[in-house]
Amino acid sequence: MGHKVHPTGFRLGVIKDWQSKWYSDTSYAEFVQEDNKLREEIKSKYREAAISLIEIDRQAKDVTITLHTARPGIVIGRGGQRVDEMRSHLESLVGKRIRLNIQEVRQPELDAYLVARSVAEQMERRIAYRRAMRQAMFRTIQAGAKGIKISVAGRLGGAEIARRQTAHEGQVPLHTLRADIDYGFTEAHTTMGRIGIKVWIYKGQILPEIQAVETEEKPEEEVVETDITGEAQEKPAEAVAEEAETAEAEEKPAKAAKPAATETKEKPAKAAAEETTAAEKKEKAAKAKKEEATEEAEKKPVKPKAKKTTSTTTAKKAKEEDTEKSTPKKRKKAATATETVDEKEETATDLDESTEPATEKEGESEDAAA
Repeated sequence: MGHKVHPTGFRLGVIKDWQSKWYSDTSYAEFVQEDNKLREEIKSKYREAAISLIEIDRQAKDVTITLHTARPGIVIGRGGQRVDEMRSHLESLVGKRIRLNIQEVRQPELDAYLVARSVAEQMERRIAYRRAMRQAMFRTIQAGAKGIKISVAGRLGGAEIARRQTAHEGQVPLHTLRADIDYGFTEAHTTMGRIGIKVWIYKGQILPEIQAVETEEKPEEEVVETDITGEAQEKPAEAVAEEAETAEAEEKPAKAAKPAATETKEKPAKAAAEETTAAEKKEKAAKAKKEEATEEAEKKPVKPKAKKTTSTTTAKKAKEEDTEKSTPKKRKKAATATETVDEKEETATDLDESTEPATEKEGESEDAAA
């Protein structure tokens, strides 16, 4: 068997509130029966007024009833005539003073009971249940709902065997406590029998509001002053005089402490002056040492530098002599190389001249043989 839970009862105390607000120990059953009578009577009187919710609040002997309707004009009537008639009728039924409040439902497409009631009225007028369900879902989604589910059960389409048909669009998280889901149930009275219609409409999540408590912190001085004044009012005059004497006694040591403070201020100043004089003396001694060192350096002769210069000059002269000696040898080698090249050229020319007459003689001998 199914274990379905009523969506509003599942969320009572979390995001939903009770429809009847009162408390009673002795006459609990009597109040429950009165609430049921009032609701049934109002719905029977205003069947065409599209009343979706009836809230009842009890305070002592007064009963306030709030009607949520999509057609407030039908409930109120001309000049509030129908409201007065309904109030007097309910007072005679219950025997208590009743106040009627009427609130308008701005968007009936987002009210589950009103959507179910519209589908039931269409089915009573022999409109196809699938078409009625489709139109209702389209209107609610267009009005701003995040999801809707409609369930229709009974002899649908005049069938002999009853069945259930469901249609949904969007999302309907039934297990989420923060989800604002409106539930409505009604019955359509057709010629074939009653057809039950259930509607779930998901409007979004209701998140808890964070209430920031602002604490104003008063300054400590003001608090101390208030405490002192409160104590002064409670104590007698003699105690106040004693407190004044003690305050004077405390002021005297403070005055005596002032010259001591000035002396302490003067001492650090003297110490700072002595430190500056000591630093100046050290700087003078360092300058005197530097001057003495420079005078001694000027008096000494500079011998090592002269030796260095002589050694460098001798080295330069030796290099120049070596280069002079090496240059004639290089020149001689170059001259001999050129002479050998000329000789080779001359021999090559002599060989060419000698080969030419031999070739001439060979040609003459060939002609003679021919």
